[in-house]
Order: sequence, then C-alpha cells, then structure tokens
Amino acid sequence: MKIHSFKTNESGLNRFFGPLEAKIMHILWNGPEMAIKDVQARLVKEQAINFNTVMTVMNRLVDKGVLRKRAEGRVSLFQPTQSLEQFLETQSKELTNDLLEEFGPLVVNHMLDALEEADPALIEQLEQKIQALKKER
Repeated sequence: MKIHSFKTNESGLNRFFGPLEAKIMHILWNGPEMAIKDVQARLVKEQAINFNTVMTVMNRLVDKGVLRKRAEGRVSLFQPTQSLEQFLETQSKELTNDLLEEFGPLVVNHMLDALEEADPALIEQLEQKIQALKKER
C-alpha cells in the first residue's frame, strides 16, 4: 500500500493522512480493533464530531488499504493492516525510492549532507550497510 500524497509541510502522521485520518489511525494503532462508535467516543473527547463523518473516513481508510474491516454480528470492527512501525517502514522506503528515481544522485548528496548532524551510531550502521552491499556485488 502506498500513500500517494506526502505533505512536506506537515509532521508525523499528518504527512501521510488528513488531520482526522491521522487521529483515527493514532487511536487504532494504540488500541485493539474498534467499532466506529468507540473511535468516535475517543475523538469526541477533543472536539465534537459526527458519527457519519467518522464512519465515512474509516471506510475510506479501508478503501485505501490502511484499515481492515470485519463484521461481528451487526457491528463492524476496524484495525490497521500494518503496525505503525511497518507502515512507517513501508512509506519511508516508497518515498526514498520515489526520490531516488526522480532526482537520482542529487538526493544521495543531500542525504549524505544531512549525516553531518546524524548520530555516530547511525553513520556506523550506514557504513556497515555499504560494506555489505559492496560484498554482494
């Protein structure tokens, strides 16, 4: 699953989702599978929100492949298709591949420039990865 709109001017989950989508995903990533009314009850603590609005957004997240929906009696239960860690791994990999495909060496140079401020452990990890790639060739 690939999120098609990455917002550079946002932060956190809002980079991948609209504000309400991000709140819903945050709730579902931090709890068990839930019915729409349970998600709405948590959202209402911050601001009033209509049940139908929450239902529409959650069903759209199902259509996007981010949520899974299953029926239990007359209630639909929702849960993320991936853990938050898996989602971030997938999306960051997709974004990196897209940037490399479109901008090539320029992106690599900018990433290397950004390493000047990186944690030494991260740089060591990168060096090990480069050495492993060299051995494979």
